[in-house]
Parts: sequence; structure tokens; C-alpha cells
Amino acid sequence: MNPNRPLPVTRTYAVNGIDLAVHEWAPVPDAPPAPPLVFAHATGFHGRVFDAIIEHFPAHAVYAIDMRGHGQSGGGPIDDWRDLASDVAGFLDQAGLTGAVGIGHSMGAHTLLQVAADHRHAFSCLVLFDPVILAPDYYTTAEVLFSADNPHPAIRRKRDFVSPEAMMERFRSRDPYCLFAPRVFADYCRYGLVPAPSGKGMELACAPEVEASVYASSRSNGAILEAAKQVDIPVLVVRAQMTSLTDFKSSPTWPDLASILPQGIDLHRPDRTHFHPFEDPQDAARIIAGMLG
Repeated sequence: MNPNRPLPVTRTYAVNGIDLAVHEWAPVPDAPPAPPLVFAHATGFHGRVFDAIIEHFPAHAVYAIDMRGHGQSGGGPIDDWRDLASDVAGFLDQAGLTGAVGIGHSMGAHTLLQVAADHRHAFSCLVLFDPVILAPDYYTTAEVLFSADNPHPAIRRKRDFVSPEAMMERFRSRDPYCLFAPRVFADYCRYGLVPAPSGKGMELACAPEVEASVYASSRSNGAILEAAKQVDIPVLVVRAQMTSLTDFKSSPTWPDLASILPQGIDLHRPDRTHFHPFEDPQDAARIIAGMLG
């Protein structure tokens, strides 16, 4: 970590009836001009999981968003992924950010691509780690993914913990957390809990019902593929190994996604899982730096 870099400040932005929390890093003093970086995380996580990547970019102002219903942001269960894009766009507008470099993972990557389609000056380029953007037939099938009678298994997650250390002890050896770099795993647990309303102990910042709702509504933005065709900026799509949609470690990304983007670049990494930025943040930072270069 660069000792000259200021610590992050968490600010909230009133958007769409909620307080959206954003963790903000100022660049180191006397840094040369550099575009701001905007990070958007995956379902169930929060903006501070990117700390180990962010430290590689001391010359940039950085904004790591806690998405709706996650981290320190407000909001409950989600039924339309376009609401997430609207939240991010509202933040960018209030912060006066244009020409940023958007860096997203999974749900966050999907969100940033939609924002880029809706607001053509928001980003100068995008780095999308395994965006949850699937083949066209995924969005046209009538099959119901989950329902009130058959909710996503995430709704059964343990939500209460005595401390971050207790959370670490419970998850350290479990899949997929056992794949995470130690620093990322510690940050996930440390910043992934909030004080319980009872005043005793802590609970998941992303409530199980919120996480389950994101998975259940993953078909809600069927227009994302048409939107992608309008994003005429460099977009790097980083795809991980592909096995099965029922495996959280498998890539959900349509292999042809980059080909429909006007300036799309496909990077297939079968040596990584869907959690690539958490497994090897240094490698993720190298990929981002390549786009900045």
C-alpha cells in the first residue's frame, strides 16, 4: 500500500430514494493527470473487495460503489437490474464524473455496460470481469428461475456473526472463499458486516433476501444485448472457465459478447474462475493497467 495515498472516504449520494455509499480514494499528491476509476462489484459483495486492486493505481482518483442493498448502501430486494444502472448513473451525475474507466465484476460489470449504453460520455473504456450477460436465448425463455415457493438458496445464508473474525473462521475453508487471496478474503469479511439492529453482534451487509433477489431477477434486463451494440468505446470482456451455470465458479458470460460490441476485446482466461479478481488481484490489476496504457 502506498503510504502517501490518503485513506478512502465513504460518501453517500441520494439516488432513486436510497443512500448509495461510495468509497473514494484521492490520488497521491502531485500525481500526473489520470482518468478516474469507477469500480462496481458482484452480487453479495461490496466496494471494498477491490482494495487490493485499487492500491496498484495511486495516481488515479478511485470510486468503489456499494451497490443497492449491499455494503453501506440502502435499498432492499431487487427485481430489475436496470435499477442498479440508474443508481450508478445518478451517482456519476452528482459526482460530476465523465470519461471514467469503468471496472466491473459479474453483476457490477453488467451494470456498467448498461450505464455506458445509456450515458455515452460516462466512460472512456470498460474492463468487465465475467459480466453476467448471457446468450440471447437466456433472456427469451419462459422458464421461471425462482419463485416465492422456490427461492434461490442464497436466502438461507447465515446472516448473524459475532465478529468479522468469526465470519472468517466459518468461511475460510469453504468453496469459493478458499480460492480468494488472503487480503481480499479479509476485506470481504471485514467490510461485509454491519452492526445488528439488536445492538448485539453483526450481520451481513447484503441481507440474504437481497442476494437471492438479484439472482432471481437475472433475466430482468433482457435489453442488455441490444444496449451493448451502442457502446462505442473500448470494452475488454474477461471471461473465466466455463462449466455449468449451476456452478458459481463457472463463467456465465456469452462467449460472443465482445463480438457485438463496436470496440469489444475478448480475453478468455480458462485458468481462472468467475472470482478471478478475488483469486489474483495482482493479475486483475495488470489487466486493467493494460487497458489504461
